[in-house]
Amino acid sequence: VQLQAYGGGLVQAGGSLRLSCDASGRFSSYYAMGWFRQAPGKEREFVAALSWSGGTIAYADSVKGRFTIFRDNAKNTVYLQMNSLKPEDTAVYYCAAGGRVTPQSYDGMNYWGKGTLVTVSS
Repeated sequence: VQLQAYGGGLVQAGGSLRLSCDASGRFSSYYAMGWFRQAPGKEREFVAALSWSGGTIAYADSVKGRFTIFRDNAKNTVYLQMNSLKPEDTAVYYCAAGGRVTPQSYDGMNYWGKGTLVTVSS
């Protein structure tokens, strides 16, 4: 399974970006998918994830109400719509697939993509 994330860039605080992650190879649309991020000097943290049907979605408290995760199973793509961006959202964003999503968490991911950098200026 290969995951390719893209859509990062430089944006001013209060702005928006949409990240995309395309899955290929031996990928199943039944896989849960999600996003993590790693800011400079910090550990990687969970951002958002959803089940294959989109029926179960989890968000980190820090992004609730500002970020929306959704997917297009026909395209094997997961998206992260990021609104009202803050400087503290600056990080490399990674997509992941596999594992299990609950309303509170996402773990057991099997696959990771290379990240895409999001920089939010103040």
